[in-house]
Amino acid sequence: MEPSLNVLGKTLEPCSRDPLTGFYRNGCCDTGPEDRGSHTVCVITTAEFLAMSAYLGNDLSQPRPEFNFPGLKPGDRWCLCAARFLQAAQEYAAPKVILEATHISALSVVPLELLKAHAHTPPGTQDQDETG
Repeated sequence: MEPSLNVLGKTLEPCSRDPLTGFYRNGCCDTGPEDRGSHTVCVITTAEFLAMSAYLGNDLSQPRPEFNFPGLKPGDRWCLCAARFLQAAQEYAAPKVILEATHISALSVVPLELLKAHAHTPPGTQDQDETG
């Protein structure tokens, strides 16, 4: 079996093991035919996004012990449904995206330019201005 690819065409990197994320709860935003929600966009949650999601009926901050789900807090990484990410972007509440951990199949729902516009840039890796 070949490794899954990310939206940059490289090997898919893990999204989060704490909390354990992914449709298959393997830490990666892998997908397959069973994943009808396309849990393929690796994000860093924000208070604004979590509030929007709760308002729309999916309160991701609430623990669900029966599903071994601790509840999310701002700063957690999570494999988000591609359509929910697109909706959040349209509502100006999109969380930051980890492109290297976002599955290539997310591109069937979310344009790469939109994912890149919300990409997380780790501290110390921002492009340096060559003039100064």
